Amino acid sequence: MNRVLYAALVVLTTALMGSSFAIGKIGLAYVSPLLLVAFRFTIAGVLMASIVWLLKREHPKTMRHWLQIGIIGLFQTSGVMGSIFVSLRTITAGESSILTFMNPLLVVIFGTVFLQLRYKIHQWAGVLLGFIGVFITFGAQINFKVGTILGFLSAVSWAIGTLLIKTWGQTFDTWVLTAYQMLFGGLILFGSSFLLEDPFFNVTLPSLSILMWLAIMASIVQFAGWFYLLQIGDPGKTSAFLFLAPFFGVLSGWIMLGESIQWYVMLGGVFIFSGIFLVNWTSKKMRARQRSEQQ
Repeated sequence: MNRVLYAALVVLTTALMGSSFAIGKIGLAYVSPLLLVAFRFTIAGVLMASIVWLLKREHPKTMRHWLQIGIIGLFQTSGVMGSIFVSLRTITAGESSILTFMNPLLVVIFGTVFLQLRYKIHQWAGVLLGFIGVFITFGAQINFKVGTILGFLSAVSWAIGTLLIKTWGQTFDTWVLTAYQMLFGGLILFGSSFLLEDPFFNVTLPSLSILMWLAIMASIVQFAGWFYLLQIGDPGKTSAFLFLAPFFGVLSGWIMLGESIQWYVMLGGVFIFSGIFLVNWTSKKMRARQRSEQQ
């Protein structure tokens, strides 16, 4: 693939990931947080499910497999996005994005503890750098705002979802899994909205525009672009570019919301991005060995 086109797709997908935090925070002026993400992922899930159905992609045939997709949706969509959007009530879009994209660091820890996966020394160094970066980002102090805790829980939920996909994902068609985990996650969020908040939706042109942007561009286009990049390139190398997403989260919060960027946020961000890069980085020698093992 042309390098310019590859780079453009990387920037597009990570920018959509990061900017959704600021756009979502703007949307909270019109819609309660859980209801907003419920509509976002239900719409995205219905559209993607319709596409994979029309394309006759292979669907699960057993109730157990549908249940597994539902559980993935509970963590990957409901847990992650519900925590993010509620966190935006009390912390900035930049802070929420930094906390959320700690998930690759948590994947290493959870994968070691629960799946007995083995990681290299440089990956553990990345985990250490990442957590130092989070400490620096919040002014070298532990700030127990509700939003801070929820932002961290979004990373925890994402890490669990990632490991569930690693464990069960090979059973499913990638696009079918993506479509239905979003749909199930959206439906769970609808129930959570009516149980955990006082739902409201002020239907206006701005609120509908924000909702459709989040559902189509920040969900369907983002997922499609990212999965395409993973398919055409080396997954380890491509995943390293996830460190761009929190950068765009902080940048979009500054541009769209006027959020101030303190020097320690930038310094902490450097540590976090370096940590995530080390966790995802694979040397040429290791990639060659992995390819030979797969053949």
